Amino acid sequence: MTSSTSTRSSTRSSTDRSGAVAIGEAAPPFAGRTAEGTTLALKDFAGRILALYFYPRDHTPGCTREACDFRDAHPELARIGVAVVGVSRDDEASHRRFVARHALPFPLIADTEGAICRAYGVLREKSLYGRRVLGIERSTFLIDRGGIVRAVWRRVRVPGHVGQVLAAAAALA
Repeated sequence: MTSSTSTRSSTRSSTDRSGAVAIGEAAPPFAGRTAEGTTLALKDFAGRILALYFYPRDHTPGCTREACDFRDAHPELARIGVAVVGVSRDDEASHRRFVARHALPFPLIADTEGAICRAYGVLREKSLYGRRVLGIERSTFLIDRGGIVRAVWRRVRVPGHVGQVLAAAAALA
């Protein structure tokens, strides 16, 4: 694998990795409600490259920066035929506010039950104020036109991440 499509891997632990997705596998099908109240599914992106990114929470500094980075790169991603979809466990109302506040040109899916997160193996145990909670590990999956996962980034560090996705997507275009 070239450096443009290298991925960050994480070690397996007691976290929920039952649906861990690997490069070269078919992307797990999904369907979820967007901020606009419509249902969006993997099949809606057949024949297109999809950058499917999972983030912990709307309106937080890291998640806002990541969303705005995808927003700012959106013209270039669209030029090479890449669709972007964000997924978190926030509800549709939170997503509507987040999209409006930051003028996001791509949909966000409200995975309130965590079904999509489980399918992609992005849930992990976190400690929040001394309590153990199940949260989203910031991750991105690049899915090709045929529905095959071509790159995976786990435990994403936001600065520079969208540039990595753009470079990997350009290699698929």
